[in-house]
Amino acid sequence: MTTAAPSVLTLQCPDQPGIVAAVANLIAGTGGNIANADQHTDRESSVFLQRIEIDGPIGWQAFRRGLTGLAERFGLQWALHHPGTRARVAVACSGELHCAADLLNRVELGELDAEVVGLVSDKEVAAPLAARHGVPFVLVTGGLAGGERAAQEAAFAGALDELSADLVVLARYMRILPEPITTAWTGRMINIHHSFLPAFPGARPYHRAHQRGVKLIGATAHYVTAELDAGPIIAQRVVAVTHRDEIDDLVRKGRDVERTTLADAVRLHLEHRVLVWDNRTCVFA
Repeated sequence: MTTAAPSVLTLQCPDQPGIVAAVANLIAGTGGNIANADQHTDRESSVFLQRIEIDGPIGWQAFRRGLTGLAERFGLQWALHHPGTRARVAVACSGELHCAADLLNRVELGELDAEVVGLVSDKEVAAPLAARHGVPFVLVTGGLAGGERAAQEAAFAGALDELSADLVVLARYMRILPEPITTAWTGRMINIHHSFLPAFPGARPYHRAHQRGVKLIGATAHYVTAELDAGPIIAQRVVAVTHRDEIDDLVRKGRDVERTTLADAVRLHLEHRVLVWDNRTCVFA
């Protein structure tokens, strides 16, 4: 038995008899071994989802040919991920740096298996953070009105393309992105929102939570879609607050939750543990 990291197969298709057996037989028939497997069937939408870790002396060309046949037979959508290549991650932030700094630290410590290829920001205050970690810094400036906003959005889109990122993490990047950008990065852009969605989407959620007198605040990491703060949710966490907490207390407590929630979501994505359907996620944690 090999001790190397396994390859990961993810798949989804309409639920029907024989899928699990067919995939398992294909793995065994091409010399592979199932090191770990998890699956879920969504009864409401009749969708089957599975994540399998595969090791052993498998013949990958034959395996891929077999998967092509299963795709035709079951209407299968699949992705195969081999170990050894670190994902290229672009981190974007604005003036608040706690989430970006946490991600860079975790990558540096080896907690996240990724290569940060750039820190992109609309604020120069983020430049020293990038320098401390030896990460290229890209400043994308522009106003909020008319052509200046369009120029800033074009600069942001161009920066992401130039960095050739596999994943973009919006670590408190406080700009509303236009649909062409969100569409181009569908399933490859994660945002952290400082609220337990669907409560308090949009701006100033801690202020609105304080006004509402909530007893829990939280953070939500989700894939970005054209609809603001409404993409498929990957990870959420909460922390208790009381009537004694002022807005500054909510912000302080919330920052800790934001850091851990975003790191959780990035790790789950990098490990290919998240499958999306119908604006929902199946997370094989």
